[in-house]
Amino acid sequence: NPLPHPEPVWLYPQTLAASSLLVLDGAHLEGGGALVRTALVMSAATQQGFQIDDVRGGTRHPGLDPEDVVLLMAVAAACRAETTGVAIGSKSFTFRPTIRAIKIEDTLPDIRTENNRGSNAAVSLATLAPILARASAYSSVIATGETYGMRVLGYDALAGPVAELWRELGLYTYFELGRAGFGRTSDGEITMEVEPSALKGIEWIDRGKLRSIKAAIAYKGHSAAADRCLSHLQRLATNTGLKIEGDLIEVGAADHGMHLTIWARYDKGLGTGAATAARGMRAEGVAQQAFEELFSWMSTPATLDPYLADHILLPAVLAEGTTSFRTNRLTRRFLTKVWVVKQFTPLHITVRGSEDGPGHVTIQR
Repeated sequence: NPLPHPEPVWLYPQTLAASSLLVLDGAHLEGGGALVRTALVMSAATQQGFQIDDVRGGTRHPGLDPEDVVLLMAVAAACRAETTGVAIGSKSFTFRPTIRAIKIEDTLPDIRTENNRGSNAAVSLATLAPILARASAYSSVIATGETYGMRVLGYDALAGPVAELWRELGLYTYFELGRAGFGRTSDGEITMEVEPSALKGIEWIDRGKLRSIKAAIAYKGHSAAADRCLSHLQRLATNTGLKIEGDLIEVGAADHGMHLTIWARYDKGLGTGAATAARGMRAEGVAQQAFEELFSWMSTPATLDPYLADHILLPAVLAEGTTSFRTNRLTRRFLTKVWVVKQFTPLHITVRGSEDGPGHVTIQR
């Protein structure tokens, strides 16, 4: 039976569903998919309809991509939203929710381009989680597509450090990898369950003591390379006086591939590193890339790395109380997401620092 859950606290009353559309410039700052995804979450939370023109105008491939369309359809179903212009390649669309988000128990559509490029399943589910946490019942969602890719959220990061960080705010999610998918043309599958959650802010200013460093190497068909990757990773850790708990995970997948995720947990801090084995890349190079990314964060006093800063922002915006944290790098993507949030609500978000430099962020309700 569902746990007792208080009535969700929304940023604006539902009556805004009938108000005029908020118009956003899809090319602002980073001008990519994060702008679209942030607007969707904020629209579901505030019941404010919106329009985006020049969608993904800051990228080399403007217009809605399959991931955008999948998410627009999913959130529209949860909010009974009225939409226009929702199609691959569309440069402008509108989204007007008519109800508060309700639970989803479904498989997201598998939408692809003519060259078979689909969605990143982990990104799709990470976008939906804060919305579904505010529903009054459990949700169970299956997303298909890429589960491990280059410079993008992967399954092990989602199920590991991202989910761990969300739990600190009271957002409870559970993930299962049905099959792995290496790359955007793959057909991986992830299941996510989301509990109705009462979110509360966290204050992570000083990260305290190091608790653990964990690593997950997901692979298909590269067992010797995966062994070498883990051995080199542990050697790098030993040389810097650290100890890593590493897991080799042979996954079911249509194609061969290997992906490494590593994360460090402090009392009040989380940082990550990740790398995917590209063609011609040695296993030791995969370990080196991921370890250097993590160690560069560990060498600073920051409590969250730039990627986890992205993933805490929207749950923190929807949470009661204050959230504060320090990151070692304020990315253009993060600043884009903050800009979108501020278009929907006068919430106090203070960002001290400049793009690509260290930052101190406070989100206050």
